[in-house]
Amino acid sequence: MKNLFKKALLFSFTSLSVGLNAQQNDQIISGKIFSGQQPLESVMVSLLNAKDSSKVKTAITDKTGTYTILHSATGKYLLMANMVGFEKAYLGPFEWNGSKKDKLPNWQLIPFSKGLADVTVSSKKPMIEQKADRTIVNVDASPTNGGANAMEILEKSPGISVDKDGNISLKGKEGVVVYMDGRPTYLSGPDLVNLLKNTQGAQLDQIEIMTNPPARYDAAGNAGVINIKTKKSKVVGFNGSVTAGYGQGVYSRNNQTVQLNYRKNKLNVFGNIGRNERTGFQNIAIDRRFIDGGSKQIVSFFEQITDRLTYNHSYNAKLGFDFYATNKTTLGLVFNGFNNKGNGNSIGDINIFNSQHNLVNKTIAYNGNIDSWKNSSINFNLRHILDSTGREITFDADYLTYDGNTNLFLNNAYQNNQGQTVAKTDSLLGKLPQMIDIYTAKVDYVHPLKNKAKFEAGLKSSFVTTDANAIYDTLFNGVMMRDYNRSNHFVYRENINAAYINYSKPLNAKLNMQLGLRAEQTIAKGDQKTTNEQFKRNYIQLFPTAYIQYAANDANSFVLNYGKRIRRPDYQSLNPFVEFLDRYTYEQGNPYLRPQFSHNIEFSHTYKGFLTTTLNYTKTTDIIQQVLMQDDAKNETFIKQENIATQQQVGLSINAFNQYTKWWSGNIYLNVANNQLTGPINNEPVSISANTFMANISQQFKFNKGYSAELSGFYRSEGLEGIFRIKGFGVVNIGVSKQIMKNKGTIRLNVRDIFWSQRIKGESRYGTVDANFRQFNDNRIANISFTYRFSKGKAAAGPRKRGGADDEQSRVGVDGGK
Repeated sequence: MKNLFKKALLFSFTSLSVGLNAQQNDQIISGKIFSGQQPLESVMVSLLNAKDSSKVKTAITDKTGTYTILHSATGKYLLMANMVGFEKAYLGPFEWNGSKKDKLPNWQLIPFSKGLADVTVSSKKPMIEQKADRTIVNVDASPTNGGANAMEILEKSPGISVDKDGNISLKGKEGVVVYMDGRPTYLSGPDLVNLLKNTQGAQLDQIEIMTNPPARYDAAGNAGVINIKTKKSKVVGFNGSVTAGYGQGVYSRNNQTVQLNYRKNKLNVFGNIGRNERTGFQNIAIDRRFIDGGSKQIVSFFEQITDRLTYNHSYNAKLGFDFYATNKTTLGLVFNGFNNKGNGNSIGDINIFNSQHNLVNKTIAYNGNIDSWKNSSINFNLRHILDSTGREITFDADYLTYDGNTNLFLNNAYQNNQGQTVAKTDSLLGKLPQMIDIYTAKVDYVHPLKNKAKFEAGLKSSFVTTDANAIYDTLFNGVMMRDYNRSNHFVYRENINAAYINYSKPLNAKLNMQLGLRAEQTIAKGDQKTTNEQFKRNYIQLFPTAYIQYAANDANSFVLNYGKRIRRPDYQSLNPFVEFLDRYTYEQGNPYLRPQFSHNIEFSHTYKGFLTTTLNYTKTTDIIQQVLMQDDAKNETFIKQENIATQQQVGLSINAFNQYTKWWSGNIYLNVANNQLTGPINNEPVSISANTFMANISQQFKFNKGYSAELSGFYRSEGLEGIFRIKGFGVVNIGVSKQIMKNKGTIRLNVRDIFWSQRIKGESRYGTVDANFRQFNDNRIANISFTYRFSKGKAAAGPRKRGGADDEQSRVGVDGGK
């Protein structure tokens, strides 16, 4: 530990010396913007030519209300500040000679004098915004998001793809950590899918996509971080919105959301409650060929078709308080929770053939499950501004608890090739409860330095306990008996301690740099109580980050960044209990999984703020991946997580947003990548590679009388998802919206996947494994939604969205919903 802090201290002094010896000829236009004594964040500041008011550059104010514009050309200019809910303000004109000697004065924005209920506010945000370190998706800017859930919105966001199991990839790389309002979701795999499908788009404001987040963020996330920001009002007084939606595919779905906010004097109270109900289906076909390991000849064929029907009913709620104790100190308390209940039933026909493909026998498999999942969390946060220079300290403490249970029933009937019963029907009952408790605390410090430099540092500690007790009973001669061979009780405890430092500075008018270092210590203990087996781990890892931004001229800018990331095993993946899908297929956890590490390098070029081209390279070691293992004699297949191989990816992406006319705008995202996976799988050397092309296109149209429309879609060519080679598929969406009731109401109508083309096919071939599958869901959905907004008050600086828990929640492996 001592050596760790020596390294961190040495890094800090090295960073500071670099900054203090940098060039001092910064050509920066800067200042601060306030409303009263409160600094205003997210104000758009535009630099205009005084002669004709043409726009030269723009910037956004930070938490301290500070804007910074790098500009070297001399001349006469104006500054314009614009923010929803405030009157537009101007500063100048002034002469600019490329010097910082004459600092621009602070200026004030004045809230609209009328109540917002009497003011028409029209959002001009584009659907996609490209920033230096992230891509931002503005949810309400897309009519096809009406009635959609968070998962459907993610699926059509630039660079994001979702595989057959709901795992999220970014630019073709797996291992994404999903946050909500700066806090981790603490869910993974199908459980994260369940949460996102039960979170309605009406609750969302923005989606931030970061492929290489800075040191302030947890190092978790091989491919980066997706931060989903929910809506919160910036209005003094009482305001809110009500949304109701209905969708119809093969089956129906409906949702309702109420959001309320009240702010007066020093107190802000906010909250929302949502309800979601949906029914869906899934059709899966799996063909396997069992191959003799010695002769490599086919021993038997296994063909399965399963139809599954699911129902889900969930509620989610949030209640928060912000108390503005002084102009410098704010306290916050946020309560969150969800209650999700659901069930599923599937019937599968499993046919087993001999090597000549003659039917030998068949199994009719029934699988039923009843799920319940509850979550509650509390967050306390504190922000204190130490002085007028912008020094501040923030503190967050979180407690989260999950309480879930799955009741499982499996029934298998056995027949010969003539359809006659050949063996007794067997039944298996499972009760799979799981409890998870998470405690986290973190503190962050920001210290602005001279010449626009900034030093940041922070500490964090988290404690996680998961308790999973899988209890299986077998029906034997009409008597239900405990199945001790399948039952298992597993307890896992983990403590992660982290520290980071981050230093940023503009080296001159064109060159900016940022360096960061994060250290994380992991202490873990697994206890398999059924067999009295235990494992312990204690390791420390360093995660450096580096960013260099070069503004060549007003039209061209370049960014080079590097980051090391980690993906720790999901909590459920470490649990060695067995979960049965049917008589011949089951999943099993692996308590000996190691974390995987990745090194990410990106180089991007932005032209005139609308066209961004990015070249990326990633090398990942000890990949955590599902592998298929087979018992040829029993025709059984089981799925297990393993550290299998090394993967390298080289990719090129292009993102372009263009305002073609006053009424037509569009965004085009293209990505091509080569993935290569090499290493041993099931003790056999494997080398798999594939080129993948991805396109995501959206076109928005604005018409008179409050009408707007959107045509969007995505396509992904054949590519690799771990050991699976997935065929190409695409989706086309169309939507329209209309402002009504004096712009207080919005009606959205859209159809998602209008050609029902999201039908996924794939295969996996290595060693003795030879399998392919086909899958499609209830994807073609027509949605209609209505939103009504009400407000009586004036705009103000909005309350904060806070949370201190980081990657722990993204690794919870339990059924969740929101």
